[in-house]
Amino acid sequence: MKGIYFINDRISLNGLSKEESLKLQEQTMLPYIQKSKIKMIKLNPYQLHNYYTIPHALLYDLKKHRNILDCFILYSPEVMDDFINSYPSKWLILKSFFNEIVTMKERKDHPFKFIV
Repeated sequence: MKGIYFINDRISLNGLSKEESLKLQEQTMLPYIQKSKIKMIKLNPYQLHNYYTIPHALLYDLKKHRNILDCFILYSPEVMDDFINSYPSKWLILKSFFNEIVTMKERKDHPFKFIV
């Protein structure tokens, strides 16, 4: 399976600081990615991280490459709320590039262990 994961580095989750929220998202998604043997795709060779933090940049890269990927992984729908509410049509286009949207917070089979 091939996928992309998204981390919102500008949000505070569960009363945590932004730095702790970033860690929470990363520590929740990475074990799932490894366990599920999902190959993370880096569409832009100039991208600093293995994940995306800007939905507009992700959409731009997806349109440029025109590939359908297996999954888009995010911590929870909450991390995309601003983008979804501000740009609903762009969200629909972004989603269309993936066969599945996986949200960690909603998965019952994933244990949440957060280390600060």
